[in-house]
Amino acid sequence: MFAKLEEIEVRFESLEQELAEPGIFNDQDRYRKISKAHSELGDVVKVFREYKALSSELADNKELLADSDPDIRDMAKAEIHEIEGQLPKLEEELKVLLLPKDPMDEKNIILEIRAGTGGDEAALFAADLFRMYSRYAEILKWKVEILESHSTGSGGYKEIIASISGDMVYSRLKFESGTHRVQRVPATESQGRIHTSAVTVAIMAEAAEVDVDIKPEEIRVDVFRSSGPGGQSVNTTDSAIRITHIPTGLVVSCQDEKSQHKNKAKALKVLRARLLQLEQEKAKAEEDATRRSQVGTGDRSERIRTYNFPQGRVSDHRINLTLYKLEQVMEGDLEELTDALISHYQAEALKAQGN
Repeated sequence: MFAKLEEIEVRFESLEQELAEPGIFNDQDRYRKISKAHSELGDVVKVFREYKALSSELADNKELLADSDPDIRDMAKAEIHEIEGQLPKLEEELKVLLLPKDPMDEKNIILEIRAGTGGDEAALFAADLFRMYSRYAEILKWKVEILESHSTGSGGYKEIIASISGDMVYSRLKFESGTHRVQRVPATESQGRIHTSAVTVAIMAEAAEVDVDIKPEEIRVDVFRSSGPGGQSVNTTDSAIRITHIPTGLVVSCQDEKSQHKNKAKALKVLRARLLQLEQEKAKAEEDATRRSQVGTGDRSERIRTYNFPQGRVSDHRINLTLYKLEQVMEGDLEELTDALISHYQAEALKAQGN
C-alpha cells in the first residue's frame, strides 16, 4: 500500500509542476484535465503526508526514550502513546481513499419516485419524499428539474421523475434506491389508526450520449395530446411524447413541456439513464454471481427504510441505523444517513478486498 502511496505522491507533485508552467492557461482542455487529476489525488496525498509526518515524529520520540533526562523520557512516552493512537486511524483512512472510485459518482441523476401499496396515502408520501430530496438538493446547491409527473387530486404523486444536477450527486444519493415504508395516521383516518404504505425510489446515473448510444432505428416515437389531472387538456397541440426502445421494450413518456422538442429531449434523457442502469445491473449481476460462488451471500430485504411518524424515527434496515429526528430528515437533513451509508459500503468494500 505504501509503495502505491509513494507513486501517487510523485504523480501529484508532477501535476503540480505542470500546473505551474507558464502558458498553461492557454490550453484550457489540458489545464482542466490536469486540474481534475491533481484535485482527485489531493485528499489521499494530504492524509499520506500527515501519516508520514506522524511516523517521523514517532521515530524521533522513540530515540528520546534513551535520553538521560527523565522529564524528556516521560514527555516522549506521552507523545508516543498519542501518536500510536492516531496512526491506525490514518492508515484506515488511506485504505478507504485508495478504494477504486465508482466511475458514476460524479454524475447527475434521474430520480424516480412511485407510489406503491397504500393508495392515496402512498401517493402523499411519494410527494413528501420528493420534497425531502428537493430540500436536500437545495441545501447542497443542486438543481432539481421535474421531467414527468402524475399527480393525484389529494396533492400526492402516483409517479414523479426528476433530474438532479450538481456536485457529486450520484455519490450522495445512490444508496436511496429501494422500497421506503411509511407508518403514520393518514389525515383521512378518523379512528386514529396507523397505516403502513410503501413508495419505491430509483436513483439512476444520468447518461450522456457517449455513455449510451441510441440508434434512431431502435426507437419508436409517438406524439399525443397532453392531459392533466381529471382529463383536462393541458394544451391543444400534440406535444406529449412517448418513446419506445424496441430492443428492450422500455417506454418513456413526457408531457410536462408545451414544446414537443423539449418533451422529446427530456424523455430521451430518462431513457438513456434507464438503459445505463440496465447495463450496470447486468454487470453487477455477473459480479455478484462470481462473488457468491467464492464467499456465499445473505438474503437482503427489498425494504430499505422505515419512516415511523408516531415515534418520530427513521430506520435504515441495511445498516441497522435508527435516528429519532424524523422531522429534520423530512426537511432534507439527510447528511447523517448518507454519511453512515457511504461509510458502511466503504467498510464492505474493504472487507471484500481482503478476501
